[in-house]
Formats: sequence, structure tokens, C-alpha cells
Amino acid sequence: MNFDYPTTVRFRCIKCGICCGDTKEKNRHILLLRREAEQISKATSQPTSKFAVKIEGRAPYRYEMKKTEDGKCMFLGNNRCTIYSVRPLICRFYPFELSSYSGKYRFLYTEECPGINSGQVLGEAYFRRMFRLARAKHRPTTDSSGES
Repeated sequence: MNFDYPTTVRFRCIKCGICCGDTKEKNRHILLLRREAEQISKATSQPTSKFAVKIEGRAPYRYEMKKTEDGKCMFLGNNRCTIYSVRPLICRFYPFELSSYSGKYRFLYTEECPGINSGQVLGEAYFRRMFRLARAKHRPTTDSSGES
């Protein structure tokens, strides 16, 4: 697997919920793959249009999660994700993101997350699992309309 990762970063989720909504400094865009929107729809028994809006020009993402009036993910309740088992890849990765450059991938992270620099150092195995998850989620699929 061809990726770089931060070898000395420590992280432990402190369940603060900052990643699940807008802050004064950042407007969050919780992007969804078509497959993720379908999974959330099935798990919540809600049509996709109830929790997401269709987007263009952000391939492979097809939807953006709707937010509450105060800028939080509509599935955040008491600082807990109410769809945790089917949460989108972008949520699973936070505070990390996978970017690509010159045919190589690199894991970056944001220091806005208060869980960075707490907990244990994350090793290669952690990032390898995340990389595999990203590759599996981004595998193209075709639905009956021919849209991937």
C-alpha cells in the first residue's frame, strides 16, 4: 500500500462532537457516497431526501448531509452519533483525511480536534485499516440507472 501517515501522532476520541458540526472557524461539509446514503436510508427508514441533498462536482460524493439550524449534523444527539454503525467514511476518518499527490496517498490531520495529542500513538496498522476501508468504500458500483 502506497501511503504516508503521521508516525508520531497520538489520538483518542474524547466524544466532544466538534467534528459533527460547524464552528466559528469552519463550515463542515459531511459528504456522502451514494452507497452511504442508501445505507443510512435503510438504517433510519428515511428517504435520502430527508437527511441529505444531492450535489454535483464533488465526485465520487453524490450527497451532502443536511444540518440542523445550529449547524450540527442532523444525526447528532447528546454529542453522540445516532447512526454510528453506518456513519459515513468522512466521519470515520476524522480528524484524519486521506489526500493524494503524485500517485501517492497521504494521511493528514487537523489539530482543531481536541483528541489529537491525547491517547496513544497510532501505528501503521491503524492507518492501513483506514486505507483499506477507503479503498473498499470508493470501489465503483453501478446501480440500475448506470450511475456509480
